[in-house]
Amino acid sequence: MKFFIDTANLEEIKEAHALGVLDGVTTNPSLMAKIGVKGTKAVNAHYKAICEITDGDVSAEVLSTNYEDMIKEGEVLAAIDPKIVVKVPMIEDGVKAIKYFSSKGIDTNCTLIFSAGQALLAAKAGATYVSPFIGRLDDVSTDGLQLVEDIVDIFENYGFGTQVLAASVRHPMHILDCAKLGADVATCPLSVIKSLLNHPLTDKGLAQFVADAKKMEE
Repeated sequence: MKFFIDTANLEEIKEAHALGVLDGVTTNPSLMAKIGVKGTKAVNAHYKAICEITDGDVSAEVLSTNYEDMIKEGEVLAAIDPKIVVKVPMIEDGVKAIKYFSSKGIDTNCTLIFSAGQALLAAKAGATYVSPFIGRLDDVSTDGLQLVEDIVDIFENYGFGTQVLAASVRHPMHILDCAKLGADVATCPLSVIKSLLNHPLTDKGLAQFVADAKKMEE
């Protein structure tokens, strides 16, 4: 399973890259606003800076909700760097835009997926990735992991090349459960990725090894 970091913070992306497990980056307008990036030129320059850090795909989201403007925005974004994946919302015009981008060889990530039917439409249109938001479904007492399982099953049934990118991943068990279900990618904050490092028995065992090593030096 690929690990993407869900952030626009360059220092966090550099840290994840240095860890050696980073396969890509996802962003959205909320994450850009969180770090104070404003204006089209600044946003596009920031995407370029992200692409210079990571070797993997970088999802860059269109802000428009109508077909024509999505196409214009997406083509500008795709021209920034070959690593850019145009992120498109799951709406009717978004599906049409995905079909257009697919015909032009531009990779896409269909975002805000909350049902298997939406994922199926995006895959039929040629999406490179679909992003089911599992944490947000959990927030409304719906099983987000069940959605991931359903999408994986459907895509395997029909041989879709579209990758399942689990988004809104909140904690390490989300990552592990998505891996068990066969999700292609999990995108999450750096803190969630690093939480996989932690186990009290590891800490206890290392402390014992260090203590015993000191005794050997005496």
